[in-house]
Amino acid sequence: MKWGFKMSKEKEEQTPEAVAEEVTEGTVEAVDVEEATEEMAKSADMEEIEQAADKREAKELQDASENDEEQIDADAIENEVEEISGAESIEEEAEENTEAEKKQGFFSRLVAGLTKTRDSFVSGIDSIFSGFSAIDDDFYEEIEEILIMGDIGVRATQEILENLQQKVKENHIKQPQECKELLIQSIKEQMEVGETAYRFENEKSVVLVVGVNGVGKTTSVGKLAGKLKAQGRKVVLAAADTFRAAAGAQLEEWAHRAGVDMIGGQEGADPGSVVYDAVAAAKARKADVLLCDTAGRLHNKKNLMEELRKINRILEKEYSDAYRETLVVLDATTGQNALAQARQFAEVADITGIILTKMDGTAKGGIAVAIQSELGIPVKYIGVGETIDDLQKFDSGQFVNALFDIKEDSGEEGETEC
Repeated sequence: MKWGFKMSKEKEEQTPEAVAEEVTEGTVEAVDVEEATEEMAKSADMEEIEQAADKREAKELQDASENDEEQIDADAIENEVEEISGAESIEEEAEENTEAEKKQGFFSRLVAGLTKTRDSFVSGIDSIFSGFSAIDDDFYEEIEEILIMGDIGVRATQEILENLQQKVKENHIKQPQECKELLIQSIKEQMEVGETAYRFENEKSVVLVVGVNGVGKTTSVGKLAGKLKAQGRKVVLAAADTFRAAAGAQLEEWAHRAGVDMIGGQEGADPGSVVYDAVAAAKARKADVLLCDTAGRLHNKKNLMEELRKINRILEKEYSDAYRETLVVLDATTGQNALAQARQFAEVADITGIILTKMDGTAKGGIAVAIQSELGIPVKYIGVGETIDDLQKFDSGQFVNALFDIKEDSGEEGETEC
């Protein structure tokens, strides 16, 4: 209390000027504090503004970065699409080139395969056209002899000559040399296959393949399976050639190559039972084509022909909704004997087409014309080698061009080998 009293007394003793000075100093200090406070507030506001600016800048940078990334992604996608499109175009072009190469390769092999026929047949035709100065009966008789000797057959030869004579008359042809192109055209017309010849490729079908042993029947079945599979068809094979040793193993190997299913039986089993099981499998697996390889049926063996009739009855009963195709495989090297085989098979089965094999080793290529003319059965496939690509659909124009060695690309006649 004494201390407080003393301080009060001292205050009382201060002069007015001293008091005013203290007040002034306090006011100045208050102003300084206020100014400092304002400066701090301004500084805080500036920091907030700077932070907000930094945030906006960061947001803008992020947005810009995202836009850049989106643009990069869009550009990358566009480039990828362009690359894919380019790759697809290259792939399609490569496929087209490959297909063209295969076709040209087959034609070249066909030309080579028909060399023996060309040597014995076309050279004789050429000698007639160059050796006669007038178109008369002797001229036509010489052509007739050459055609028959070339295994074209009597009926086909007569029809070709009648067609030729009509064309000569209509076009007022006087010189023998001008007849060659007309003869070639007449042979092509004699061998044309209708547009519906390969109907079995486009709907649910069962294809029965028949033929004697040694003609390349099982090999042809395997090749045909490979070609159908390549077309996107689902194929089931029936190994009904149970009488020939190792026939099942041979077909199994072809089934493996083609990537198709095969139904078989033990050696010596009933072929009819194998076909029956194969029909059930084809139905269950929703197959597009059932290809049946049958035992080598000699046309002069009555019991084997009866077995063929039995298989037909099974197919008619168990697979009646499937389109039926029956192909007979013939060896072109046997000439007129192949025609006799086809005729015998036609008596016990509804033959719808011919597979003509081994054209690369025969001088009797004219049999292809004879079979179609004599029996009214078209040659649908022709084989000139061992690979799948060596079995091709028969093209009468291509065949005759190869026979006369006419270049397909230009249509101009090549040099005839003599």
